[in-house]
Amino acid sequence: MGVLNGHSIGRLLKETVRRAMVTIQNERTVFEATTKMGYGGTMNDVFTSADTKAQAIYLRAFEECFPGYGVIGEEGELQVSSQNGYYFTVDPLDGTKAFVRRQSHGVATMVALVHGKAVVSAYIGDINTEELYGYRPGSNKVFRISKLDTFEQMGPGKKLASLKEGQCMLREPLEKHTREMGKLVRRFKNYEVMGSSFGTWMARLWKGEVNALAYDPGWETPWDSTPVIGISQKLGFVFAKQVMTKKHGLVWRRFQPALLMVKKLQTFETVIIHKQNFHLLNQK
Repeated sequence: MGVLNGHSIGRLLKETVRRAMVTIQNERTVFEATTKMGYGGTMNDVFTSADTKAQAIYLRAFEECFPGYGVIGEEGELQVSSQNGYYFTVDPLDGTKAFVRRQSHGVATMVALVHGKAVVSAYIGDINTEELYGYRPGSNKVFRISKLDTFEQMGPGKKLASLKEGQCMLREPLEKHTREMGKLVRRFKNYEVMGSSFGTWMARLWKGEVNALAYDPGWETPWDSTPVIGISQKLGFVFAKQVMTKKHGLVWRRFQPALLMVKKLQTFETVIIHKQNFHLLNQK
């Protein structure tokens, strides 16, 4: 990373996220919205002036502070080639539809720094609570930062004796999932459904508000998946999918999520749970 070290990069990224958050907040009552093509090929998505302005803040910071680094950004399907093996992923406004609806939750901005197969650093800013979640390069700790003043180290959450002690959260209603996923989710004490920002949805797992997440097949993108993969794995959470075995039939197996360079359609359901509780998925 040249003359930069992990501490300086962490400070630069946090300040850039903070500026993007302020810009998005300032756009709440004056934004302009435009329809765009969704991942399924239909004109059912939206972007706003807040998306555009926030992405411009990231790009300016990258050009000034990280020359030669690549960039993969959501707006305009941005692709800037890397000259040194490092690249950023940027989702300037995660949860744009929630932002347009003026929701008081489910809106975020996300950035990650990648080298090879490792997420070197990642930060997610919650627009409404003004909290940040993330870690700097070289650190084994993930922090929940309140208005950049109070740092709270995040941990693994509760160790469960059984799934009956825990709570699961879904992206879509349970009836949209497979029968096998339904059986697993009903083993938890209760479950709930929450949409909008993928980043703030994941943060509820990191904060210990729920004990597992489950989501259905669909499009995955570098700007959505990369920062949440980095933070989740840093905290010890694992990704699992069902596989067929000769001896036990369908079982849940851990897998290593790929760091995408382009959007990809995933064909399987995914569960995210801490490694200390993973064995409970296959208990009868």
